[in-house]
Amino acid sequence: MVEVFSGRTLLNKDGDFVDPEEALRNKVVGIYFSAGWCLPCQDFTPVLCDFYTELVDESDPAQFEIVFVSSDKSPDDMVEYYHDMHGDWLALPWTDEYKHELKQRYNVTAVPRLVIVKENGDVITDKGRKQIRERGLACFRSWLDAAEIFQNFKG
Repeated sequence: MVEVFSGRTLLNKDGDFVDPEEALRNKVVGIYFSAGWCLPCQDFTPVLCDFYTELVDESDPAQFEIVFVSSDKSPDDMVEYYHDMHGDWLALPWTDEYKHELKQRYNVTAVPRLVIVKENGDVITDKGRKQIRERGLACFRSWLDAAEIFQNFKG
């Protein structure tokens, strides 16, 4: 379980509440700090969608999950951006003040930022965006190795 979300509730794209204990177990997690008003975010989010979709299609069950942490200005802005541009991953509710702690913990001073973490919340890399752009799916293997979890990834 990714301890970083322990005791929290996450959302899926349908607006249903998801237990992070179940959803994130035995997975590498990308914490995606992003906002709809941010042009670099609008540029990177489709790239992340493709990466996520390819990865999920390649391994069953997928050993990667993304949790979107919004820097949008309102809950409505977050929902619109999440539904219009994001992949089928999870999100921290906009109203959850924990987002401020996460930004501080992972030194997020600007968006977009994709922080890749182990199950215990330790950082594998805070340069997920750069690595995906440069290496594509190949970067996932190094994240998985660093995460030290049981692997079923065949790529």
